[in-house]
Amino acid sequence: MMVAIKTGNLVLAFVLELCILAALGYWGLQTGSGPIAKGALGIGAPVLAAVVWGMFLAPKAAVQLPTVAYWALKAVIFGLAVAGHPTLAWIFGAVALLNGALLYAWRQ
Repeated sequence: MMVAIKTGNLVLAFVLELCILAALGYWGLQTGSGPIAKGALGIGAPVLAAVVWGMFLAPKAAVQLPTVAYWALKAVIFGLAVAGHPTLAWIFGAVALLNGALLYAWRQ
């Protein structure tokens, strides 16, 4: 039973990461002032977030950050994904915080 819960927590972490990329892509499409800017921001913002995530936050990241820096960077990226949407930010933040606490407690 516990294995299933831990696996579900890892799946939730991945879904939250995908939500970040989708939110940043949506932000880019809404922010750009013209088709080229919309495309560049809509593609560029999620790609930049994915590169930063892969370099510093992924389980097999090239650069291992100290614990405080790791969680601070993770909080910044999660925060950028919901900036300007307070209700969504509270819901997303609560789920992400619970997920992160369980990831940390279970050393996932």
